[in-house]
Amino acid sequence: MTDFEDKTVRNYRSNNAVAPAVENRSGISRRTTLLALMAATAVAAAAPLVKPAGAAEPVASGFVYTADEEDGSISRIDLSTGKVETFPVAIAPHNVQFVPGTGRLLAVGAPRPAGGEGGSGHSDDHSKTGGMGEMDMDAGGKLIVLDTANLASGPIASIPAGAHPAHVIADPDGNRAFVTDSEHNVVSVIDLTNGAVIATVPTGDYPHGLRMSPDGRFIYVANVKDRTVSVLDAVKLTEVARIKVGQAPVQVGFTPDGSRVYVSLRDENKVAVINTSARQVIERTEVGRSPIQVHATPDGRFIFVANQGTEAKPNDTVSVIDVASGKVAKTIRTGLGAHGVAVSNDSAFVFVTNILDGTVSLISVKNQSVLQSYVVGKGPNGITFQAPLPTPGSAG
Repeated sequence: MTDFEDKTVRNYRSNNAVAPAVENRSGISRRTTLLALMAATAVAAAAPLVKPAGAAEPVASGFVYTADEEDGSISRIDLSTGKVETFPVAIAPHNVQFVPGTGRLLAVGAPRPAGGEGGSGHSDDHSKTGGMGEMDMDAGGKLIVLDTANLASGPIASIPAGAHPAHVIADPDGNRAFVTDSEHNVVSVIDLTNGAVIATVPTGDYPHGLRMSPDGRFIYVANVKDRTVSVLDAVKLTEVARIKVGQAPVQVGFTPDGSRVYVSLRDENKVAVINTSARQVIERTEVGRSPIQVHATPDGRFIFVANQGTEAKPNDTVSVIDVASGKVAKTIRTGLGAHGVAVSNDSAFVFVTNILDGTVSLISVKNQSVLQSYVVGKGPNGITFQAPLPTPGSAG
């Protein structure tokens, strides 16, 4: 999702991704006696397990995928090796979502202009709300389904998904996808087995970001233009409530226990907090300029908020809200146009797309700092994380 990126906006691209640190290992001189040799061997074997003081940082693993709207591509970062691969697709992808347990990657967007690059040229109105103003909206948007084991082969399915698909999520079983259609003010419900839209659920004006509650019962949808969040029943496929939250809500994020939903209020530089039992806003927290995506860590301790800024004055920060206190505990500098947020399953790392830099920042949750930057495709918007596959013989 993009709030201001324009095809004329410069890409402040970082050409030098930070290289992973390389551990230095010192050799141990041989001894002339058997006892000394045994001692030296023991020391050498133990050396790689000993970490310097304060260096208990976990090692990132798994994969991160980005929707590179300007390039018309999807990038994949292998966190174990640092390798980045970029795969062209037939749409200008606005958002991506990995579906655990299926190996599938979902992406939504408008068709790429004929003979052009991804192209995220936007009208003034869409540039604020994440639209695709100069794209061929008459052709209709698409949900594409890709096999993460073979991204180079292209989509295994391409499904009509309304005029302006903005975000996509899947149900816990990976059987259905839910896509916001900002043009028609509905959420499209798509059967991933049959590849067909089976229902549309009305929402507020200009639905954009959406997420499902941890128990799978409800979907909260940020309606940018009418200052509300729609609450949808994920089983009955109806809107059961509409909550007033503030100016230009763009995305929502649940706490792991489902008791709260955090909503980015782009035009207020705040995040609203909804009590899901009462379905009311209980507090608001000041963050950086023009917050876009929000995501809770799976341990429930923090909410990470990407502050994109405006077209005239892009921002490059992420606000870290401490859930217990309700206050911003840290502001982290990433790259220009901080936009999308994803979190590793172990709560150790956060990944942020930087639209204008064309990069992804890897953030340590423990140290509250950027560890590394990866160059991806142009205009990276949505982002999603895939946990590493279990190694042979491991539990689970």
